[in-house]
Amino acid sequence: MANKNLNNANKAKKDEFYTNLTDIEDEVFLYKSQFAGKTIFCNCDDPFESNFFFYFAMQFNFFKLKKLIASSYAGSPIAYNLFEPTDETKIKPAYMVELNEIKNTDGRDNFDFDDIKRILNDLKSKIADGAATDGKNKLSILKGDGHYAAGDFRSKECVALLKQSDIVVTNPPFSLFREFVAQLVDYDKKFLMIGNLNNIKYKDILPLFMRNKIWLGYNSGHLWFKVPASYEEKATDFKIDTNGQKWRRMGNIGWFTNLDVKKRHEEFMSYKNYNPQDFPKYDNYDAIEVSKTADIPKDYNGIMGVPITFMDKYNPDQFEILGVLNSGSGNEYDYAKAILYGKQLYARILIRRRIK
Repeated sequence: MANKNLNNANKAKKDEFYTNLTDIEDEVFLYKSQFAGKTIFCNCDDPFESNFFFYFAMQFNFFKLKKLIASSYAGSPIAYNLFEPTDETKIKPAYMVELNEIKNTDGRDNFDFDDIKRILNDLKSKIADGAATDGKNKLSILKGDGHYAAGDFRSKECVALLKQSDIVVTNPPFSLFREFVAQLVDYDKKFLMIGNLNNIKYKDILPLFMRNKIWLGYNSGHLWFKVPASYEEKATDFKIDTNGQKWRRMGNIGWFTNLDVKKRHEEFMSYKNYNPQDFPKYDNYDAIEVSKTADIPKDYNGIMGVPITFMDKYNPDQFEILGVLNSGSGNEYDYAKAILYGKQLYARILIRRRIK
C-alpha cells in the first residue's frame, strides 16, 4: 500500500500544472448565473496556491455562492505560493478549506487578494489537532484512508466532500482525467474542468458526448501552465520568466462541462456543397472525409468523418455522433483507423446530420 501511495504521489507531481488566473476568468465568468446558491468544490486545488480557489473566493458574493470548498493532494510540490515564499523542500499536508462567508473588515464592498489572504492566514494560525474555524469558515488537514493518499479525489474524505457539493470546477490530473470524469458521472455532479481534447476519442469519454452527458465549454487552444521548479526543462513549449518561474505550454486544451453552454444551441452554418472529388470516402470505412470543420457539406446526409475540433461546434439538435475512427481497437465505438488513399489520418469523429 505504501508503494501504491508513493506511485500516486509521483504521478501527481508530474500532473502539477497550475492554471493561469486569466484563463480561468475567461471561461468561468460565462457561467456566473449557474453558480448562484451552489456549493463549488475545487477538489484538485491547494487553497494556498490554486487560482481556481482564489478566483471563486474573490467572486464569492458576486456569484452568490452558498459555499466554496477546496482540497489539495498531500505532498503537492509548491510551484508558486500565493501567500508564502516558494520552498519546494517543504512537505505539504493535504489541506481542505471551506468558505461559508467572506466579509471585509473595513467596510469595502469588493474583495481582493488581501482579504482572502487574511482569512486563510487567520485560520492557519488557529489550526490545532488538524483543524481550525473562525465560526464560519474552516481549514483542516486531510488524513487519507489507507488506500488513497490524503487529498486524492478518490479518497473517502474527498468523496464525502464531493457528495455535499453541487458543481466541481478544477484542473484535474491529466493522467487521471478519465477516472476523474467517471467519478463525477457516477455521483451525478455538475462540473467544469480543463482537459486535453484528445480525451474525446476514448471509449470511456466519447459515449458521454454521444449521450449528452458532457460537452465542450467556450474556450480551447494552447494554454500556458505554471509548473514546479523541479520540472524538467524542454526545448519547446517551455519557458522561464524573469522571476525564475517555469512555464509549460500544452496544446489542444479545452474545457469540459455539463453546465449549459449557449453555443451548443447555435446552428452550425455550412456553405459548401458535396461532391465526391472534395469529399472522398475512406479506404476502409463507408464515410466521407471532411478535413476541416468549416467544410462540412450542407447537402450531405450520410456519415462524415470530421476532426476532433468539430466538437467545439457540435450542436446535438443538428448532428448526431456515431463513433470514432481512431485506432480500430474494436471497442464499441472505435470502428477503424481513418485511412485515405493508403495514408492513416489523425482521429476522426463520425457524425451524421439529423434530418428535420
